[in-house]
Order: sequence, then C-alpha cells, then structure tokens
Amino acid sequence: MNAMPLVLLTLPLLIALLSILTKNQKTLTIINALGGVLLAGAGLSLASAVFRTGPLVWLGGFIYIDALSAFVISIIALVGLTSALYSISYTGRELKEGGIAPRRLHWYYFWFYIFVFTMLAVVMAGNLGIMWVAIEGTTLASALLVGFYEQKGSLEAAWKYIIICTVGIIFALFGTILLHYAAVSVTGEGRSLDWPSLVAQAGNLNPKLLKLAFVFALVGYGTKVGLAPMHTWLPDAHSQAPSPVSAMLSGVLLNCALYGILRFHLIVSKSQGLFSFNLLLIFGLISIAVALPFIIVQHDLKRLLAYSSIEHMGIIAAAIGLGSRLALYGAFLHMLNHALTKSFLFFAAGNVTQHYHTKKIGKIKGAMSVMPVSGTALFLGAFAIGGAPPFGIFTSEFTILSAGFAEGRYGAAGLMLALITLIFAGIVYTAAKVALGAPPGRVKKTQPDKWSLAVLSLSLVPMTLMGVYIPPFVDGILRQVVAVMAGGN
Repeated sequence: MNAMPLVLLTLPLLIALLSILTKNQKTLTIINALGGVLLAGAGLSLASAVFRTGPLVWLGGFIYIDALSAFVISIIALVGLTSALYSISYTGRELKEGGIAPRRLHWYYFWFYIFVFTMLAVVMAGNLGIMWVAIEGTTLASALLVGFYEQKGSLEAAWKYIIICTVGIIFALFGTILLHYAAVSVTGEGRSLDWPSLVAQAGNLNPKLLKLAFVFALVGYGTKVGLAPMHTWLPDAHSQAPSPVSAMLSGVLLNCALYGILRFHLIVSKSQGLFSFNLLLIFGLISIAVALPFIIVQHDLKRLLAYSSIEHMGIIAAAIGLGSRLALYGAFLHMLNHALTKSFLFFAAGNVTQHYHTKKIGKIKGAMSVMPVSGTALFLGAFAIGGAPPFGIFTSEFTILSAGFAEGRYGAAGLMLALITLIFAGIVYTAAKVALGAPPGRVKKTQPDKWSLAVLSLSLVPMTLMGVYIPPFVDGILRQVVAVMAGGN
C-alpha cells in the first residue's frame, strides 16, 4: 500500500511524457485510452485501500490520505477516465473540421495529464504549504487547456482565469502564512503546516490568527471554487475550454479547491465553533443566488452549465455550513452526483455544439431530432442537474434540505429551496428550446460515434442509479467522509 501513492502520482507524468513524444493520432488514442483506464484503476485501488484500512501517512507526513482525500481521488479517477475517453471522439472531430491542428494534438494530452497530476497532488498533500503549491499548479496546467484553441475568446478567458485565480491564490497564501504563525509556537517549525498535527493541536492555536487565516483561505481558494462574488473567471473559462476539459474543470477542479477550504475549516471549527460554518453557509447561499439570474437569461449553452456549477458548489458549501451529520452526508453525496452529472452534460453539450458549430442557444433547435442520442442526453441531463427525480442530484438536494429543516434552519433551507426551484425552471426551459422544435435546414441528422456513445452510457448509469439506490459501499464511503468532517481524523 505504501507504494501506491507513488504509482498514482507517477502514472499521469508518464502518460504525459509518452503523449508529448508521440505525434501519431492512433498511437495517441491508444496511450490516452490505456492511460485513462490505468489511472482510474490506480486511483480507485488506492482509495479503496484507504477506506478499508484507514489513513495513509507516507514520506514523513508529506503524503497524507484519509477518507476525505480518498473520496476526492475517486472522483478524479472516475471523471478523469470518462473525460479521457470522450477526448478521443471530441478531438477526432476537431481534427477533421480543422479546430485543432494535428501537430498540436499531443500537447492537448500532455497538459491534460499534467492537469490530472496537479489535482492528485492537491488531495494527497499532508502539508498545507505543498497543497497550496499544487492548487496553484492546477491553475497553470488548466489555463493552457482553457486557451488551447488559441482564438481571441479562449485566450482572453485563459488570461482572465490566470489573473483572477492568481490573485485569489495570493490570499490563500497569506492565510497559509497566518496559520503557520498561529501554529509554529505549538507544533514546532517542522510541523506548523502538517495537517494531522494542526488538527490535533487546534484548540491550542491562536484563535484570532486562526479566524483571519480561514477568512483569507476562504476568499483565496473560494475564488478557485467559483464561490460568489469571486466567481467571475469561471463562466468564461468553462465555456471556452474544450468540452472534456470543461467536464474536468467543473466536475473535479472545483472540488479540489473546495478540499483546500475544508482542510482549513476542519482546523478552525475544532477551535472556533460555528465561525467557519457560518461563513461557508453565507457564501454558499450567495453563490446560489448569484447564479440564478445568469442561468435564466443565458444565451450560451456552455456558460449556462458553468453558472450551474457555481450554483452547485454553493449548495455544497451551504450544506457543509449547516454542519449536521445529515447535511454533511448530503454535501458529499451532492459532490459525487454533481461531478457525474455535470461531466455527462458537458459531453452531451460538446457533441451538440460541435455538430451545430455554435454555442449560442438561439441557434440550436431540434437537437433531439438531429442527434437522437446526444440531444436526448442533453435534455435528460438538464432535468438531472436541475434536481428532478429519479436522478442523483434530487436525492442529495433532498437530503440537504431535509437536514436544514430538521435542524430548525428554516430561513437558510427555505431560501435554498426557493432558489434551486427557480434555477430548475430556468435550466429546463432553456434545454427544451435547444432539444425540441424544428432544426435548422443546414443541420443534418447524425449518430454519435462509439466513443461518445460509450462515455454517455458510462456516465448515465451511475447518475441515474444514485437517484433511486445508494449502494452500500457508497453509503459506507460517505459515512467515513462524514466521520472525518465531524471528528477531524
């Protein structure tokens, strides 16, 4: 088991190296498909071992993987696999239509797997300073993917992403430095940013510095999460990136940034009670509220999905802010459901926007008749992400709202219910305009290729299953994550 973290961290680097050395499209396809499967297998194996035997501490604590880390690793593995497989068909169509130059394809896969490496490093770091470096690394790697098309819009989105998130990460750095000063006299110089040591000594740390550190971490990492009002980079980046990258940004990257906030939250909550809970609840509700008007009036399909991501990260943050075990269970169930559902939606939207050669909602009509599989998937995905039964998002939202009302938080739960109901109406209305009606005459009927069909099917099954049945092993995993959040170990 001790060698498994090294294997998992080495694999994406090796796949990236093989990709950059290979220029043949068929060979790249084989490397990418095999690499995605191996990474998913290694990630899920490591996570399974942690769930069975408990936290893994390696290299003197520089690698620390508990149930929370293993849970996010599982999401990286699952969405990483589907995004890698979908990239094969997506880039194939882009090459055919001239969207990507053949000489640049290997750079796409190189940065894709470097991006995966940086996200794995975030959740495997036991030192909060190293975690900060890894989160900054995710920005640099993913920015090159956001701007991959080298068009005016994509380059502007990439620069906006870098500038805003770099400002945010500076705030997070200051929060990390404050945490170090709060801890160094208690833990010693060598353990001042060691997460297990900080949790164990949380009650002995300087309370004022702890509160200030959390505020800076929440604003800094919250910028990367897309919490309002620090969210402004997210719609541009997610809409301009290639669709497999958009799926990774929304389904995985945002969770990695939230993971950084949660590590700070677990320390502060053990010392300062409801301080960090209340801030998470406030920022979560603000994020849901800010997403609402932009979803209702949106004219760009991928920007619509991006604002939906802001809404759902707000729901997760608010659920964690509620603080009860049931709310925490719902929060992490929602994290999993959102990752599965949003990646599915970006895959379906990627097929539709490629075929229609536009992301403008007003120019996409009759997708279900033109693209029976992808159009139907997009329509079903809109109901799923909006929270309709029998999909997983409904179950997790219902769990969170139930927890809020059960705990007597009627104002917060009622506001959340009203907002997500209006957002549901906005998303389904827009999806109906895209999926139904008469298609433009210039658009010909088409069927998905085998890779797209396989990926859509692979994603549809779990996101539907989780709405009607939570498998016992998933329930056990979620309970372990809740135990970490409730006890800090």
